[in-house]
Amino acid sequence: MNIDHLALLARLELTDSEKILFSSQVENVITYIDKLNELDTGSIEPTAHILPVSNVFREDELKPSLPREIALQNAPEEQDGLYCVPKIIE
Repeated sequence: MNIDHLALLARLELTDSEKILFSSQVENVITYIDKLNELDTGSIEPTAHILPVSNVFREDELKPSLPREIALQNAPEEQDGLYCVPKIIE
C-alpha cells in the first residue's frame, strides 16, 4: 500500500517519519485483515448488527405550530415574515 497515495486521498501532509510510522501501521492492519479472511464464515448469516435492532417510532400527531410573530421575535433580522441570515456561499 502506497502511503503517499493514502495521504493524498486523505488530504494529509505527512513528514518522512510519519510516512514510515503510518506505512508500518497500515501494513499491520492489512495483515490482520488477511488473517481474518482465513476464517470460515460460510455458515454465518450476514448481519448489519450483532444484536437485533428495531426502531420505535411514535405516531405522527398534528399539533399547532408557533405563531409566526413568536417564532420570529428573537430573529436578529426579519423580512416579509422570514428569517434573514448572512449569505455564506458566493
